[in-house]
Amino acid sequence: MIPKLTEELSAAVASNDNGSLEVVNPHDNRTYFIVEGSVHQQAMDALRRQQDHDAIAEGIAQMEAGEGKPLNDAFEDIRVRLQLPKQA
Repeated sequence: MIPKLTEELSAAVASNDNGSLEVVNPHDNRTYFIVEGSVHQQAMDALRRQQDHDAIAEGIAQMEAGEGKPLNDAFEDIRVRLQLPKQA
């Protein structure tokens, strides 16, 4: 179920120029932001790209520090775990 905005929230969103609306849950005082779906998706995509970039940078740093495992050994581990036949 997707709840619908109340008239009060709908009017507040419409009158807000910056594209987001900060709201507070009166039961627990937690803060939420109402943003248009496309803005949320863009933010999530940007976050995912940043996380991917950070993970790659960490992997490169580990490789440069001599950590990790040679690629052939990693593939062999995968073959063993998946019970795949050895390649000739």
